[in-house]
Amino acid sequence: MDTKDRVQKIMTTELVQLNISDDLYKAERLFSKHKIRHIPVLDGKKIVGILSLTDLMRISYADVIDEDDDTVESVVYNMFRLSQVMTRVPETVSSESTIKEAASILASRNFHALPVVDNDELVGIVTTTDVIRYYLNEAY
Repeated sequence: MDTKDRVQKIMTTELVQLNISDDLYKAERLFSKHKIRHIPVLDGKKIVGILSLTDLMRISYADVIDEDDDTVESVVYNMFRLSQVMTRVPETVSSESTIKEAASILASRNFHALPVVDNDELVGIVTTTDVIRYYLNEAY
């Protein structure tokens, strides 16, 4: 295992993204369609936040109320803007950061994805799953 391996080796570069002006309905559709758990939020080319599926579920009462899910979700999703639900100014790493550095950040914080930013532009995302897969593959 090379402790100098870089994040660029394991990051996802084909990104699903949201624009700061997008609504929570679009976010939910993207989570479902792509079977992902984190979506970077951009304002132009600049990353301004990250939305997790957990963030979205926190505001959705549909999972805890035994009513018409569509009605409940539409009421809740209309109450909030994306900017109110996302994590603002997320911690980031560069593609040249080591995997060990990314793993250390993820292990010490209460989140599971790091946007990868080079020269103020989003170039990828690395998740706890990416890091675990890397270490499993390197160990065997």
